[in-house]
Amino acid sequence: KKKATQCAVCHGLDGIAKVPLAANLAGQTEVYLVRSMKAYKTGERKNEQMSVIAPKLSDEDIANLAAYYNSIKIKVEVPK
Repeated sequence: KKKATQCAVCHGLDGIAKVPLAANLAGQTEVYLVRSMKAYKTGERKNEQMSVIAPKLSDEDIANLAAYYNSIKIKVEVPK
């Protein structure tokens, strides 16, 4: 949770995006989040903000962030 404070500006501490082009991270699978963050870290995946932040994250940071955002429970309502 402590490391997620740097993500909160765009993705929210609750995992719900605070800016239009940021992804919602709450409830995402750990596998997806780890893969995505590692792709930003290596430059395989491009994003102006993530290209600055991701290279500074260790593998442990990435695993912890993925576990944190995955642990956030969200409620989904299907339209009627």
